[in-house]
Amino acid sequence: MSASLHVHGMSAGYGGIRVLDGIDLEVQARKLTVVVGPNGAGKTTLLRALSGLIPRDGEVRFDGAPLPQAPSAIVSHGLGHVPEGRQLFPLMTVAENLELGGYLVARAERARRLARAFEFFPRLAERRRQLAGTMSGGEQQMLAVGRALMGTPRLLMLDEPSLGLAPRMVDELFSIVLRIRAEGTTVLLVEQNVARALAIAEYAYVFERGRVALHGRASEVLASDHLRTAYLGGHAVIKLQ
Repeated sequence: MSASLHVHGMSAGYGGIRVLDGIDLEVQARKLTVVVGPNGAGKTTLLRALSGLIPRDGEVRFDGAPLPQAPSAIVSHGLGHVPEGRQLFPLMTVAENLELGGYLVARAERARRLARAFEFFPRLAERRRQLAGTMSGGEQQMLAVGRALMGTPRLLMLDEPSLGLAPRMVDELFSIVLRIRAEGTTVLLVEQNVARALAIAEYAYVFERGRVALHGRASEVLASDHLRTAYLGGHAVIKLQ
């Protein structure tokens, strides 16, 4: 069910402007890997490039095989993406938004996955006929995660899921992320709440100016003096043993 991801020498950007410059990154199967770093470091660009939303150069292997460039093929391979800002359809109901996440499968299988999503997120089941745009920020984030899970990803990428949420909802969201990992899905998390993200992850990368400034076990990155250096502009790539 889970999958690994290996990135070597990947570059990506927008309109000829390179944001990522030769990134090397590994996400082990069934693990929770987090990417942190200051604003503009390239974290969102990483996920957009991996999901095929922008072009990329370099080598990306998903479970040992080259990852396609087309977004639909990437989803079919089992790579899911919850983008920053959720990007729901506000005038569609909760159930309709979820069903869009399973649009590639037959109706009977889509119904089965919908039932599973409602089991995973009881609050969404209670609001299945509610318009997505009328829900709270935390509920919308749950819906965005549920929609991605409708594709039964083997590796799920989440971009800033706690952004703008109340502390209680952040707690609930991180519990959901841990449950997703515990049930066998590999997780790649981009997060601005550095301390919380490093506390739940197993491995971590710190990005700075489109490059990897620091990587290692999340607990060691959290305790490292180099973390602040990376945020303040350190350039050396540091691997913690």
